[in-house]
Amino acid sequence: MLSRSSFTSLVVGVFALYVAHTCWVMYGIVYTRPCPAAATGGGAAGCVWPYLARRPKLQLSVYTTTRSNIGAESNIDLVLNVENFDIESKFERTVNVSVPKKTRNNGTLYAYIFLHHAGILPWHDGKQVHIVSPLTTYMVPKPEEINLLTGESATQQIEAEKQTNALDEPVSHWRSRLTLNVMVEDFVFDGSSLPADVHRYMKMVQLGKTVHYLPILFIDQLSNRVKDLMVINRSTTELPLTVSYDKISLGKLRFWIHMQDAVYSLQQFGFSEKDADEVKGIFVDTNLYFLALTFFVAAFHLLFDFLAFKNDISFWKKKRSMIGMSTKAVLWRCFSTVVIFLFLLDEQTSLLVLIPAGIGAVIELWKVKKALKMTIKWQGLRPKIQFGTYNDSEKKTEEYDAQAMKYLSYLLYPLCIGGAGYSLLNVKYKRYCKSINNLIQN
Repeated sequence: MLSRSSFTSLVVGVFALYVAHTCWVMYGIVYTRPCPAAATGGGAAGCVWPYLARRPKLQLSVYTTTRSNIGAESNIDLVLNVENFDIESKFERTVNVSVPKKTRNNGTLYAYIFLHHAGILPWHDGKQVHIVSPLTTYMVPKPEEINLLTGESATQQIEAEKQTNALDEPVSHWRSRLTLNVMVEDFVFDGSSLPADVHRYMKMVQLGKTVHYLPILFIDQLSNRVKDLMVINRSTTELPLTVSYDKISLGKLRFWIHMQDAVYSLQQFGFSEKDADEVKGIFVDTNLYFLALTFFVAAFHLLFDFLAFKNDISFWKKKRSMIGMSTKAVLWRCFSTVVIFLFLLDEQTSLLVLIPAGIGAVIELWKVKKALKMTIKWQGLRPKIQFGTYNDSEKKTEEYDAQAMKYLSYLLYPLCIGGAGYSLLNVKYKRYCKSINNLIQN
């Protein structure tokens, strides 16, 4: 059987191997090996050349439709047309999009983004590339919040009554941002070892004796944040859509593809839109170099959390008496930890935060059992709880503890009462607190 020190060393070793493997994988994603035969000339066999190197005149067109597949220009609306599209120039434009009746009735609206030759309609251009993205998503609306004392106006009450029945049902939300990228590097791929992540975004054509890949068009789904979502009402006929474009390097493109796939996998495993949004924020709101530093800090924080849990459990597992230990402090710590966990659970906090908080709450409950010397004996199906006795030294500790808590309460009670009063006056709460509000007002 492994000793505790050996087990800790094993965990640290596995952690170091994991960090090293992650760094190697990230290097393989960011760095792509070019075609070795490209140095011999433009006709090198087995290489896939960039079509953008020929400097074609391009045009960007964005259409909307309620259908997931289109074959012609019927039943589609042109919302943005950028002639003489320059792939090197960053831009951002806001347009108004007509919302069809089908979409207003919880339907889906799709955006078709075409990159094609200037002056030619997309469906008449054999060298066009396009990508599809839904402009709507389904999510449970954020619960309406009220003040427990002031309540809400008559107008707010009418709107709230309309939404109460469907409060827990997902409704259609509008994605107000659409972020586009084009890979601009004149990179020559090795046709025999194309990266699988980029390959699915590539469209290749034969030009003479060489194979070229058309411009790689990419939609940055990580930029679709919950804060940008808007509830689609049945009376809404137009909604704003901000279309932003920026060039992207091959390394960042591959990294972004992997991150989007990771977020999609989390959603398939049951992560909510809010959970996925917090993961997106890690990548979108942070510089990539700072993100790498954050990864190492978070990884070591996870290791230290594990070691802290392990040492805490080891300490209390060997604890046989409460001499020098405050039983009241253990009880209050358990109470506050459980309340924090229930609050996070009620707020539907990300599982990345909720799971460690739940583990901490379970450990605190176990520590209370040890501190109170509780034993549970089963009499059939009925549990019987017994409490142990304290010796003279433990009773002396309890006396000092009671005296310390007495003096501490002179400070804590006013702070707790003041905090509760401030929260009652200024903080808003979810609508299921409305019954409490009615009791207060009546």
